[in-house]
Amino acid sequence: MKLVICHLYPDLMNIYGDRGNVIALAKRCLWRGIDVEVKSLGLGDKVEPGAYDIFFMGGGQDKEQVMVSHDLYETKGETIRREIEQGACALVICGGYQLFGNFYRPAEGEELPGIGVFDAYTIAGSKRFIGNVFVETCLDGRKTTVVGFENHSGKTYLGKNERPLGEIIVGYGNNGEDKTEGAVHLGAIGTYLHGSLLPKNPELADFLIRKALKRTYPGRDIEALDDSVENLAHKHAIKRAKKTH
Repeated sequence: MKLVICHLYPDLMNIYGDRGNVIALAKRCLWRGIDVEVKSLGLGDKVEPGAYDIFFMGGGQDKEQVMVSHDLYETKGETIRREIEQGACALVICGGYQLFGNFYRPAEGEELPGIGVFDAYTIAGSKRFIGNVFVETCLDGRKTTVVGFENHSGKTYLGKNERPLGEIIVGYGNNGEDKTEGAVHLGAIGTYLHGSLLPKNPELADFLIRKALKRTYPGRDIEALDDSVENLAHKHAIKRAKKTH
C-alpha cells in the first residue's frame, strides 16, 4: 500500500510547527507498513487529478496568504475541491483553513478568494485569539477530544449546514462567539489549531489516514499503534489548557 501526501506551499505557509503534521502522518503510515510519498506544490504548480490522497496546508501571515490566495484559487482550487468530493482528504491549518473557505476579508487590502471546500467565510477581527485550546468532537461516530494552540485574529463563520470539527471547552475557536472550532467536510478538516496538531492527537491523524485509504484501498483498515506517549502528551495538553482558562 502507498499513500501520497500533497504539501501545499511549504515554503510560505508553515508556522508554529505546522510541517510536523506531515511528518506525523508519514510516520504513522510507515509504522504500519504503508509506504508514503510527500510531494510539495508551490506557486504556479498544478494539481494532477488522482495523484494525491491527502492534501495539507499550514498557516501563514497575511502577507503570505495574499501571495498564495490567487494561485490557490486560479491554479489548484477546482481540482482540489473535486478530489475531496471524490474521496481524497485534507488537513488545513489557520490561514490554509481560511483559504479553503469561501473568502477571507482582511482588515486592509483586497478580499482574498477561497476555494470553497468548506461553506465558511472569514473576516479580520480587532482581537487576537491566542492560547491553548481544548475541543470535544466526534470522529466516525466516536466521541473524543482534540487539543492544540491557536493564534489568529480572523473570525470564521460556518454556513448553516457545515459541520464544525468540535465544540470549544477551552479557547476561542472559529470566532470566539459560537463555541465552534474548525470545520469538517467529507474527509477534509479545517482548524485553527497549531502545535503541531497531529503528534498529540493520534485519533485525528488516524481519521485522515483511514479516509485516505478508503479511497485507494476500499475495505482496508489500519491496526492500532502503541500511542501511550502520544496520549500522555494529549492529557498534559488538556491540563495546561484548563489551567490557563
